[in-house]
Amino acid sequence: MTHAGDSYNCTSVDAIRAMAERERAAVVGCAEALRGAGLPCPIVSAGSTPTATFATGFDGVTEVRAGVYMFFDLVMAGLGVCLIDDIAVSVLATVIGHQPDKGWIITDAGWMALSRDRGTAKQKVDQGYGLVCNVGGVPIDDLVVVDTNQEHGIIADRRGAAIDTARYPVGTQMRILPNHACATSAQHAAYHVVNGGTELEAVWPRFSGW
Repeated sequence: MTHAGDSYNCTSVDAIRAMAERERAAVVGCAEALRGAGLPCPIVSAGSTPTATFATGFDGVTEVRAGVYMFFDLVMAGLGVCLIDDIAVSVLATVIGHQPDKGWIITDAGWMALSRDRGTAKQKVDQGYGLVCNVGGVPIDDLVVVDTNQEHGIIADRRGAAIDTARYPVGTQMRILPNHACATSAQHAAYHVVNGGTELEAVWPRFSGW
């Protein structure tokens, strides 16, 4: 079994494809060596979301594991693996206050809701603790979650521009797209499946913990 973690450091799709083949060849080669020594190796497992997305083939691999592949997230978007519109998981947050002098909108979604993952910090576009969208999942201007404490998220303009807080009164709901879908999802007991941002279609329970 292998995981091509270094694919997260790739800077182009071509580099991810090369990494995917390196991963495949490594794990298949190990399986062949084991079999050559008389040891059975029925499962040959590889996978990371970038390599699973752009691999040109999986010859010799019997299982592909890719954690955020089903949802995608901001780190994957920053790598060029997906588009922002492809991200299928978000945290629904509510505006609970403002600090106009600082250009802040305060929500009820802190790091207990979003996680402390800062996976985009070293990418070309730093998305803070999450990208702010309307309830329908459309990004709002250049708003990001710039800071968090345990229970509260602080939203501001990524460029430091002033925000007309009157546009976002207390009670306004927003969706926060996560840096890392796994870390954020692990904070919650279930997925609420919605259509168009508001219509609840299903609730899928999940397990958490290590």
